[in-house]
Amino acid sequence: MAGSVGSEDGDIGFQIAPMVDVVFVLMLFFMASAGSQVTENELNISLPSGAKATADSTAKTPIIIDISPEGQVVANNQAFGTPTDKNLLTLRDWLKATQGFGGEDPVIIRPNSETRHERIIDVLNACAAAGIKNLTFS
Repeated sequence: MAGSVGSEDGDIGFQIAPMVDVVFVLMLFFMASAGSQVTENELNISLPSGAKATADSTAKTPIIIDISPEGQVVANNQAFGTPTDKNLLTLRDWLKATQGFGGEDPVIIRPNSETRHERIIDVLNACAAAGIKNLTFS
């Protein structure tokens, strides 16, 4: 009898039901992830052509506005206003005059890492009042 008890507790064989469950879960995972893939033809990207530039397309000259830690605003190596001037009227008028010719010249704002955020907002307000549309930070 001792031999028969040992054979009942021994190897029960390979169970197929848990393996089928795992296969179904993997299949479900791969089917769900395959539906979320984006194909390249759905992206609306217009690539530049290899055509040469015409005489009408002029290179845009960026206007670089530097802001010192003290709040002094310098645009294209010309100082505008004082560090306490909130409105920056001279910068605003100068930006309006420069944008009057082309209107699409990019404006790059380069604040110092220690510049107060309040002063950066003053410069952004001056750019908005001048109608700047192409603005970036560096």
